[in-house]
Amino acid sequence: MKISGIVCEYNPFHNGHLYHIEQTRKNGATHIVAVMSGNFVQRGDVAVLNKFERAKAAVRCGADLVIELPVAYCLSAAETYAKGAMYILKALGCVDELSFGSECGDISLLTAAVKASYACAKMPELEDLMKLGNSYPKALQILIRQTYGDEIGLLFSRPNNVLAIEYLKAMIAVKLKINPFTVKREAQHDSMATAGNTASASLIRQLMESQNEDFDDLVPEESSDSISACAATGMVARFENLERILLYKLRTATAEEIVQLPEVGQGLENKILSARNETSLESMLLSIKSKRYPMSRIRRILLDMLIGIHPEDTQNPPPYGRILALSERGRDILTAAKKAGTTLPFATSLSKLSELNEQCRACAELEARATAVYGLAQRTISPADSDYKAMIGMIK
Repeated sequence: MKISGIVCEYNPFHNGHLYHIEQTRKNGATHIVAVMSGNFVQRGDVAVLNKFERAKAAVRCGADLVIELPVAYCLSAAETYAKGAMYILKALGCVDELSFGSECGDISLLTAAVKASYACAKMPELEDLMKLGNSYPKALQILIRQTYGDEIGLLFSRPNNVLAIEYLKAMIAVKLKINPFTVKREAQHDSMATAGNTASASLIRQLMESQNEDFDDLVPEESSDSISACAATGMVARFENLERILLYKLRTATAEEIVQLPEVGQGLENKILSARNETSLESMLLSIKSKRYPMSRIRRILLDMLIGIHPEDTQNPPPYGRILALSERGRDILTAAKKAGTTLPFATSLSKLSELNEQCRACAELEARATAVYGLAQRTISPADSDYKAMIGMIK
């Protein structure tokens, strides 16, 4: 039995994700556990389909167990996002491997990039580059390229390489001693071009939005069926559908409330507050965005404000593992975890998990609130308490 862990968003599940799972199986994995973002994703957006639909599609396409990454970690910078996922994989106690995609497809290069990242993070030149208006990730990338050359430095210009590096760093941080395995990514992140029958999730979401473009060749049948069913019932979500409540939230927020949000500091609260007179979501975002504050960070902050996420929500490891979907092999993973002495409770019921202790209750309430907000992003608004009432079934 070889259990491989995958950190994912599957937004939506497409042929590139299927290829990744197939390559992980070819590398010897008999069982696959996916730690998946819930209804909100790390780029600061709503997931196009709800977490239960995406989890079921993943299991039908080859994953065995899908565990939700709590929303506070999903709407965090890459470092915190990666740590949250590694905490959950470590808690299972039975995972042998971490499998992830990357543009370079080379573990040795990614490992060298991790060492370069640690070294450059301590250099005084980093602060100088940030004073020029660069964001921390951009300043770090520039310094690494100056210090270690293009081969290592250019790794930090590709988003999946960056996430891969953060996964490797997070494994070190949480002392997760498992083998890393990377699959070279064919379709480029956010690319609007196809590569054979693969495409980025960004392109597929754009094709979904147009409603006139056929994308069936780019996603497995199980995922296509899920997309079609959700579209027919108005259960496809869009960030833009939150426009009025985001404008309302900003117009009624105080500087004291904004400065307490994750990723806010160095006067950014004033720049955010200055956007309260904007009359559209697009103009609001563009008025806050700058070289130092990229769009994904601004969108995460606004969603944190809307949901009520604070820095303390990620100060401790996730208090539980909420199961979104599983197969019979998924039960094997849970059995192996129990024998290994898992350090967290794992269950399908959010209500039952919330009753375990105070930390579990707080995390569950935050998750339920996030799902209630997510329901407003769909064309057909879902009930506010849908997360507590969701029924998780075994996927045959």
